[in-house]
Amino acid sequence: MEATIEGQGNMPEMSRTLQSFVRVSTLAILLACVSFLSSSPIASAQRIACDAMCCDCTGCDGACDSMGVCESDGFGSKCSICQKYKCFRNTLAENGITMQSNSTHFFMGVTDGGLERDFRYGSHSDYLINTDFGKLGLQEGLFLKMRVEQRYGESLAGATGAFLPSNVAADLPVSDSESIYLTNFLITQALSESFVVFAGKLDTLDGDTNAFASGRGIRQFSNLAFVGTPIALRTVPYATLGAGFAFLLDGTPLFSFTVLNPTNTSRTSGFSELFAEGVTLTGEMRLPTNFLDRPGHQLFGATWSSRDVISLGQDPRIVLPNVPIARQSDSWALYWNTDQYLVVDPTKAGRGWGYFARAGIADRDTNPISYFLSAGLGGSSTLAGRENDSFGIGYYFSGTSDQVGPVLQSVLGPVSDGQGAEMFYNIALTSFMTITPDLQIIDPARENVDTATVAGLRMNLVF
Repeated sequence: MEATIEGQGNMPEMSRTLQSFVRVSTLAILLACVSFLSSSPIASAQRIACDAMCCDCTGCDGACDSMGVCESDGFGSKCSICQKYKCFRNTLAENGITMQSNSTHFFMGVTDGGLERDFRYGSHSDYLINTDFGKLGLQEGLFLKMRVEQRYGESLAGATGAFLPSNVAADLPVSDSESIYLTNFLITQALSESFVVFAGKLDTLDGDTNAFASGRGIRQFSNLAFVGTPIALRTVPYATLGAGFAFLLDGTPLFSFTVLNPTNTSRTSGFSELFAEGVTLTGEMRLPTNFLDRPGHQLFGATWSSRDVISLGQDPRIVLPNVPIARQSDSWALYWNTDQYLVVDPTKAGRGWGYFARAGIADRDTNPISYFLSAGLGGSSTLAGRENDSFGIGYYFSGTSDQVGPVLQSVLGPVSDGQGAEMFYNIALTSFMTITPDLQIIDPARENVDTATVAGLRMNLVF
């Protein structure tokens, strides 16, 4: 079953059957939701309050009646399309369906050093729907997460000469295709307030969560080195089938364990490849802390894969040549991260700034990165009048494996360790648009490539 709008080619008949089943099931769910909402008392209410989920509307206080008329001015003025859209979204949210979409645009280039001095435009679109079947009146504690992704244009992958891409989101979900792909179809069932089980197709970019250095490459840092730990890329594919469980604390995962198909199946459903090459096991524990009477976290993670490793392969999250290596029967990685607020806003929860750090080690026989370190500062802007802005500055060091390094040298020339730094400032122009100037200094592991200076802008639209 293809998880994309591309043609199906010569897929097995069973794969096509599974494709039809998932598509029909998805359509049935959406039709059921629409049918339920159309008969909901909320949908026929005379007044629906709207908040600033879409954009800053003027001319109406954000309240529309069932006929789309602005009630606040007393003149029968029609509500704007924006206001109607907000009302529609709120109606869906009250009935268990929340939508969040991002359209992120990159215009970044190498101004000095690197392999290519060139500015390139790329974009990434992300459409996310979360469904709470309890609010729909169907099954208490049952949730469905669906994410569809698409990329367009060019990224800077390869232009800097570094193994870690400077704007990783521009290469996701599939670096050589501009088709739309389903990367999440995850069903979760809460068995209690503190324990859930889940299964389905999931992407792993939200793992290794950090308050100041995560953000999927579109809300905080752009460089993969600060989006998550690159130490686990060898064992954990970007999007694949899996199942697991999680213990929750105040609604967020305290400990999670996942069994994954070890191969990346962003392009397909993954059913035909399920566990054909082994299995990947992952575990993460994220402990809340309160050092200095301020919130923070300590995260510990581990991965192990039984998949035979015979080549470096291609992964949109890392830039490596596809060259064979000595066969290895398994691979592992251990990693840690921390975030700690140093300054908090007592009037607004979640607003403040602090430091972050990461460290990890991996199997040097199979992983081109044997150890990794990063640290920096990030959080809300400290400038007066710019409360919705955010910033980040970070440094990373990537240690190249002494086992895989010689293999890379045969193709790329002399290879040592890599390092780099990134700084950004997120300017909130409106409630739905941010503009982010970004500067990176990257010293590639390839010794015959000069240190690259990367500069550019990122624009993110939330709708």
